[in-house]
Amino acid sequence: MKAYETKDIRNVVFLGHGGAGKTTVIEALAYISGVTSRPGKVADGNTISDFDKEEIKRKFSISTSVVPIEFADEKETVKVNLLDTPGYFDFVGEVEEAVSVADAAVIVVNCKSGIEPGTRKAWELCEQYRLPRIFFVTNMDDDDASFRELTIKLTTEFGRSISPLQIPIREDGKFVGYVNVIKQKGRKYTTASNKVEVPVPEYVQKQLETARASLMEAIAETSEELMERYFEGDEFSPEEIYDALRADVQTCNLVPVVMGSGIAAQGMNYLLQCINRYFPSPADRECVGKDMATGERFTAKCNSDASTSILVFKTIVDPFIGKYSLFKVVTGQVKADMTLYNTIKDQDEKLGKIYIMTGKDVKETELLNAGDIGALSKLSVTQTGDTLVAQRNAPVAYNMADIDTPYTYMAYTTVTKGDDDKVAAGFAKLLEEDKTLRLVNDSENRQSLVYGIGEQQLDIVKSKLEDRYKVKIELAKPKFAYRETLRKKVEVRGKHKKQSGGHGQYGDVLMEFEPSGDLTTAYVFEERVFGGSVPKNYFPAVEKGIQECVLKGPMAGYPVVGLKATLTDGSYHPVDSSEMAFKMASTLAFKEGFLKANPVILEPIAALKVTVPDAFTGDVMGDLNRRRGRVLGMNSNHHGKQTIEAEIPMSELYGYGTDIRSMTGGLGHFEYEFARYEQAPTDVQNAVIAAAASEEE
Repeated sequence: MKAYETKDIRNVVFLGHGGAGKTTVIEALAYISGVTSRPGKVADGNTISDFDKEEIKRKFSISTSVVPIEFADEKETVKVNLLDTPGYFDFVGEVEEAVSVADAAVIVVNCKSGIEPGTRKAWELCEQYRLPRIFFVTNMDDDDASFRELTIKLTTEFGRSISPLQIPIREDGKFVGYVNVIKQKGRKYTTASNKVEVPVPEYVQKQLETARASLMEAIAETSEELMERYFEGDEFSPEEIYDALRADVQTCNLVPVVMGSGIAAQGMNYLLQCINRYFPSPADRECVGKDMATGERFTAKCNSDASTSILVFKTIVDPFIGKYSLFKVVTGQVKADMTLYNTIKDQDEKLGKIYIMTGKDVKETELLNAGDIGALSKLSVTQTGDTLVAQRNAPVAYNMADIDTPYTYMAYTTVTKGDDDKVAAGFAKLLEEDKTLRLVNDSENRQSLVYGIGEQQLDIVKSKLEDRYKVKIELAKPKFAYRETLRKKVEVRGKHKKQSGGHGQYGDVLMEFEPSGDLTTAYVFEERVFGGSVPKNYFPAVEKGIQECVLKGPMAGYPVVGLKATLTDGSYHPVDSSEMAFKMASTLAFKEGFLKANPVILEPIAALKVTVPDAFTGDVMGDLNRRRGRVLGMNSNHHGKQTIEAEIPMSELYGYGTDIRSMTGGLGHFEYEFARYEQAPTDVQNAVIAAAASEEE
């Protein structure tokens, strides 16, 4: 594939609900553009973009992949970098990485299924990043598919910017072609996307007039001149319509709707024409970043004549195809064997060969111009999100899309003893690939935790470790960081006395234990000893005993907090007393006194924010009440959504990600942070103590 100029490149991300048909549409586009000789099928596991074993096994996309194709329009040939993204919400990090380098989006909608949660999520992403977009309605060859009903729903959901450019033609209930709203001509498919002109059927005339009137009104609003002509009844030429549509699409004022069938490869040529005509090239968009020298905001236009800079937006680590870093050339040109400066790591990076990646297949290329997407193998210091530049004296870091914070977590253990190092090495490679994964070593509860966006993602991580790196882990419900404290003041004596020939051991302390009032610290130690009953040199030993005891409380083995320990009296032996003896004495006093002081289990409380569409607020609030949550308030974001603020026990958030998606059809999301500790209800305390006793046995 030749090196394309910036103006002849289109970077297009395909978005939509899981199962809507994105991968099938991309497969059809690759087929009609000559990348493949026959279209693969998701069900057969032979598509270009779903090449990972887990994708083939599960029959849905897990990672973002790139499929570059060449499309020859009437006057020019363009390169279209198709970015195929997962539709399921567990893999939203992959979508966000692709969006960060895309210049436009195609939102794929299954005509029979209609608007799904993933459709709305795709729209929200496009709105967030101001991405020009087109709706591609697939599955038109389904007899039950109603394009008219779907366009009405799209308009109701997303506003008057929705503009169909085609109307379906059906014969005996079968989808056979379409009417071009701009040219007002009928087209009938022969094979795949090939078509012939046919008369416009009488039954679509009214629908055509409505769609064309709406389109012409939108076109007229792009300039005063066109508005005047529109009111005078002038007809616009196709070229004028294309130019006005291009302007409207690129400013997100208009969203065309086109149609076809991914499986039958129908409508693909028209979709590519729309991508070429209406979507911006990289030269039409800015890339935003930060000047690392001054800390100020920085913007760059894609320009091949400028100094070279690239953004690495994704890493692929696969035992079979190797490690590749996918990048977008923001400015300048990239050639093999260049040395660039990593502005994030503050190190030079020597590039090897430059590749164009098509799914898992790589082809070497000599040059890539600004705006294009390529791949580099085996970079030494560079990771996803890093910026590489040619000039050290002009260090910039381009912005990546905001990657979702993972809040779902599970404990994991290695199945085979001795595999810990292999598991760690496998996880390290998975973490390079997926920025929504996170590992935490919870030393307090002696457990290893893996965080992700959802439980399905964590299950796939487990499968990848086994399949790729030949190690097995078990996932389980994590332990939660409970605490123990006391509720009343007690006075107890602790005496450690032992005689075993020669010097004995003698330590005697009188201690007061009471709540300190501060649950953020483990203990406070004071002494009020009069008359030298306990020599000062033994005070540190007494405190040492308390310090060790609070690490593991006597109720369930959880750390103690909010304790005030006061040494008030005691006695000593001039020969047998020692630091060890007094430390043992304070330990005995603690264990007896703590259990007498109305001890309780404290549970961690989270400050939770749940954002959901208005229609689901009642269900979500009811569910929070069932989880022992306390709703504190509710704020509207004025876009049909409410943010519910609540406090909830951390233990009640286990599995919440799956439940909130189920309640809201995937449209709700949440975030939380630790707030404080609170006394747990009696039944919860009893369950925690019983679980600790069972584990001890």
